[in-house]
Amino acid sequence: MDLIREVQKELVETRDFPVFGAGDTITVSYKIKEGEKERIQQFTGVVLQRRGSGETETFTIRKMSGNIGVERIFPIASPFIEEIKINKKGRVRRARIFYFRERTGKAARIKEKRFFN
Repeated sequence: MDLIREVQKELVETRDFPVFGAGDTITVSYKIKEGEKERIQQFTGVVLQRRGSGETETFTIRKMSGNIGVERIFPIASPFIEEIKINKKGRVRRARIFYFRERTGKAARIKEKRFFN
């Protein structure tokens, strides 16, 4: 098992992203290739979960597009992720907030963590 982790560390470059968790609203800048062209697409939504560890870690983001919920899973070590920006820190009591999928309207609000300097 340690041999696999050592090989993964050599092959995958680690990048510094901000610390975020379930309930946070983040914006992921993701590179998309369309034929010869390459562009950056912004995906803004609420983090439902972080799963895995090390180079195989992933996180799931959910956003509402019109009246339809869209979820996307991003690998944290993906070379296509340009940057991750935290818009709001949410205060939730669980590490995986799948109950958020059934909520609409005012019930889908997440309380915001406030920091005072």
